[in-house]
Amino acid sequence: MEFSEPRSIYLQIADQMRDRVLRGEWGDGERIPSIRELAVELGVNPNTVTRSYQALLDWGVVVNRRGRGYFVSESAAERALNTMREEFLRDELPRIVRAMQMLGIGTDEIAGYLAGQEGENET
Repeated sequence: MEFSEPRSIYLQIADQMRDRVLRGEWGDGERIPSIRELAVELGVNPNTVTRSYQALLDWGVVVNRRGRGYFVSESAAERALNTMREEFLRDELPRIVRAMQMLGIGTDEIAGYLAGQEGENET
């Protein structure tokens, strides 16, 4: 956890949990740590974790089963991926495009770079 990042701590925690779902560490229907358990594990205030869980609920990645705890929702990985794609297209891509324009980097140069990266990953 990088508490010096400009992104809010609760969103960093939610992102980390969403990543765990995408990596398959937590499967559909699996119980995740309670708010109190995670707060102790991370050394943060339980209210911060509560906000993280609310973000995950809003994204449809987890569900709250009253009296039983929080669980990974059905199709959570797909929902997490869709949310991340939307965030990338809305937040990151415009910054990347502006930087490319300022640096004079064209789409052909990017395509060549990506093609080279694909070749490196295949070896």
